[in-house]
Amino acid sequence: MSTATSIAGIISIFCTVWVIYEVWAVNKNAETLHKVLWTLGALFFSVLTAIVYYLVVKRKEAETV
Repeated sequence: MSTATSIAGIISIFCTVWVIYEVWAVNKNAETLHKVLWTLGALFFSVLTAIVYYLVVKRKEAETV
């Protein structure tokens, strides 16, 4: 296994855990269906889901503060 593959795996796991944590622990106002969809997205498309979550949800939260 190469170093690049190991780093990509670590980034993928980090993105998955970050999205799941954000959705279930931080974003308490979200509906359960949205939480489940974000979780499934994080499990199947970890890095892409993390990017989309940041652009859609986190920026929206930053604009309202």
